[in-house]
Amino acid sequence: MSNEEIEKPDVEANEQADTEASAETEKTTEQLLEEAQQQAEENWNQVLLARADLENVRRRHARDLENAHKHALDKFVNELLPICDSLELGLNAAKSESATLEAVRDGMSMTMKMLLDNIGKLGLEQVDPVGQPFDPELHQAVSMQPADGIEANHVISVMQKGYSFNGRLLRPAMVVVSQ
Repeated sequence: MSNEEIEKPDVEANEQADTEASAETEKTTEQLLEEAQQQAEENWNQVLLARADLENVRRRHARDLENAHKHALDKFVNELLPICDSLELGLNAAKSESATLEAVRDGMSMTMKMLLDNIGKLGLEQVDPVGQPFDPELHQAVSMQPADGIEANHVISVMQKGYSFNGRLLRPAMVVVSQ
């Protein structure tokens, strides 16, 4: 055998092995491409689902926020309804011929107490500082007057009561302070 004949089968065998290897590589490349496309499609579907979920959460949050704004004062209004009823009863009683000034005063006093009790449940408190030292954080001095037997810079009288809500001052009390 000559050298050419010996080398030829090896060359043919190598070419055949290369062809088979490239076919396997092509199949592998095609399979990898197909797998990558499937993975990309799955990821895209997950992105779409995540977007839809996010949009649903946004809508739900907006609806909940709108409901919270609409119904924020429900408890407050429900606390005021008995007071409205009491005022209405008082007006009707005052219109009758047998109504006395004392009965109307008592009714108004009870209605005022009911109002203060109900709004107190919600965190609203009156600032009524008669006899207390003047505090510019809570009081607004309208005038100063000399007063016998009362220390200087103490509240003599309250012209308009102040109010605080959950510890935050809404309106200072308008007061007259001793000199």
